Amino acid sequence: MSSGEFSDSERNMLLKHFSNLDDIVFAIISPRQVDRGALMSRYSRTDKSMRRIFVDEFLQNENRGEEFYNKVLLEYGDDSVAELGEAQIAIEGLSNIAVKKIEDRRIGLSYLEKSSRYVAWDKKINGEYKFYKEPDIMSSRYADKYLEACNFYFEIYSKNIQPTIKYMQEIEPIEKQKFKNSEGNDILFSKITEEDDIKSATRIYNATIRAKALDILRGILPASTLTNVGITGNGRAFEYLLTILYSSNLQEERILANKIERELNTTIRSFVRRANDNHGKALQSYLKDIKTRSQVFSKMYLKTKKKTSHTVDLIDYESERRAEEKIISAILYESSNGQSYKDILNQVRKMKKTDRKKIINLFSRIRNNRRQRPPRSFEMTEYTFDFMTNFGMFRDFHRHRVLTLQRQLLGTNHGYFMPREIKELGIKKDFEDCMYKSKEVFDLLNPRMPEQAQYVVNFAYNYQYFMKLNLREATHLIELRTVPQGHQDYRIVAQKMFSLIKKVHPDLARIIKFADMRSYSLERLEAEKRIEAKRKILEKK
Repeated sequence: MSSGEFSDSERNMLLKHFSNLDDIVFAIISPRQVDRGALMSRYSRTDKSMRRIFVDEFLQNENRGEEFYNKVLLEYGDDSVAELGEAQIAIEGLSNIAVKKIEDRRIGLSYLEKSSRYVAWDKKINGEYKFYKEPDIMSSRYADKYLEACNFYFEIYSKNIQPTIKYMQEIEPIEKQKFKNSEGNDILFSKITEEDDIKSATRIYNATIRAKALDILRGILPASTLTNVGITGNGRAFEYLLTILYSSNLQEERILANKIERELNTTIRSFVRRANDNHGKALQSYLKDIKTRSQVFSKMYLKTKKKTSHTVDLIDYESERRAEEKIISAILYESSNGQSYKDILNQVRKMKKTDRKKIINLFSRIRNNRRQRPPRSFEMTEYTFDFMTNFGMFRDFHRHRVLTLQRQLLGTNHGYFMPREIKELGIKKDFEDCMYKSKEVFDLLNPRMPEQAQYVVNFAYNYQYFMKLNLREATHLIELRTVPQGHQDYRIVAQKMFSLIKKVHPDLARIIKFADMRSYSLERLEAEKRIEAKRKILEKK
């Protein structure tokens, strides 16, 4: 299309909505989300160019975008149109129970949550620690016990931050750490002479020690701890999120749904309007029905309660030969010149084991770093892992979304994890007192309000969940979660996952080439060095 077909006034107006008028590639910069979404949708139902559509159908009608969107959605039921509207919202002061419910949504939303590793929770607001006062608990006779327990956790956590930092400085003194000097060489801190290099090394060390101290203490924090989260996503995903939250048994989540919808109405109202209308309420009822019926069947058929002792267990997988045959068939499929997958699979089944191994080894060798992910062919076999880890660690694994994850309610029946450093610090009794209080209040609340009882449980308590994921995603998760800067809790679990896959699929496990099986005392040190190096580059610019 040539922009010459537009008048000067049309051109001037179009440039307010499109980045250029001549190229085949252009950005839509129209200020209203609903107009951008409607334009994209209308685009698929006409042979006109988008800029022509805008002049003919949108230019003289400010409400055209909303009218068209509503028509498509209501008359045609085209839910995918809702993905054309995007929004970013921030939520400040929600509990770790609510934020996990939000982050359960796997598709269409991206999250950035406040870190328990880099930010301390020792600050008070108006004289109160930052934890959620759950309304049902606060209106019950257990309110005082709940407040007492949560305040106690935060007091123990807060008073031990500086002692833990001091302890880590003593066992990992800066003088014994190596840093890069101005020439780029690794050198002991005690040997550094340049003032700028000393300042740089000190900054790296202090950040590393603080992160380690907060890692050690985070198990004391309760699930009621208030956090912040930023969410970026499309209208369809937000609409489903709202429906999920509205169907919750927890007041916090229903209140959040109302507030999130209110804010989304300021930017993408048309894209989320069904979340709580008749359509949305029917879906909410369905979701509640699923939960109710699952609970009924659990009580009916699950009689024996056995304590689980494992950290991670591989409970379902297929034979290595079968997995290799499927993966290799998928590898060959793309360049097979018209053969069906079934025909290729039948031929691959006749391969010698040595030939299968040769192909798998080749795809492992050509990977030069963990960001060079295996091809999609490695999605053809899957593993189901059953986990029993502390809740703090679960929060890290929960970020992985290209998998199936099912989890139970948080509780105190499976014991807790105490970091070795807690004992060495001499605060074992304080830690155990926190866990005792947690179990005491949880046991009072759980029979009457099991979902609300989760708020009083500490991050250190063990938590049951399972994950089903394919080999390609397992490669990503294991390699990412075993990097040196990873938290020691999830590094150990990811290492065990790799060992379990290697045990049942020794040849296929070669594709997981960058799993780091070592242990580290200061996990963040190398990462902080890299951050400091980048900071110096930016300063020079």
